[in-house]
Amino acid sequence: MTTFTRLVMIRHTQPQRSMSGRCYGSLDVALSSSGIDDARNIAESLRGIGFAAIYSSPLTRARDTAAPLARAARRELLVDQGLREISFGDFEGRSYEEIEQRYPDLFAAWMESPTKIRFPSGESFEDVKLRAWASVNSIVERHSGDVVAIVTHGGVLRSILVAGLEMSDHAAFRLEQSYGAINIIDWVDSAPLLRVMNATAAMVACRDEGFIAPYAFGFKTEDSAEETS
Repeated sequence: MTTFTRLVMIRHTQPQRSMSGRCYGSLDVALSSSGIDDARNIAESLRGIGFAAIYSSPLTRARDTAAPLARAARRELLVDQGLREISFGDFEGRSYEEIEQRYPDLFAAWMESPTKIRFPSGESFEDVKLRAWASVNSIVERHSGDVVAIVTHGGVLRSILVAGLEMSDHAAFRLEQSYGAINIIDWVDSAPLLRVMNATAAMVACRDEGFIAPYAFGFKTEDSAEETS
């Protein structure tokens, strides 16, 4: 019998604007006021999905995006260290102009091939891809047949999509991931199938047309379960 497992992957909403123009990955940056509102709107839009579990990166901007969703789903928020954003090491907190001036050769290499470099005292794209993909597979195995949400970061989401689609790393930044973006991968047994990428909550939660409609791919929402009981 074929098993369907759905992973709804959400990028955190807008962080504090004070970090604009600066490099941050592992820094614990909070959400902006708009980001807080957007997180609440996502939770409200997805309220009827009936998630079996909600996972988050340990960083505040991801946890604060996931928290309203976990409350709406009446689920404990589970933190997975493998979902944290890339560590930029010595670049963390620095402006891009400062990095370019202090590390001109490395900065040029970063801009030319962002997935090929390892940041000083930090990580590489490959590091992130390996740990994030391991976390995703563990979550899918743990919740086989269920619908699960994870809330994480743009770089992590790109790495998961690249791994799942078996794309070349250099294509990762051709995949748009807006703040609050929603991506859906259905595992058909052990094979991942990308259903949605970079959508809004309103797009995927539409009962008649969306990708999380009642009985879509064998999944039921809480509302649809009540209607048929």
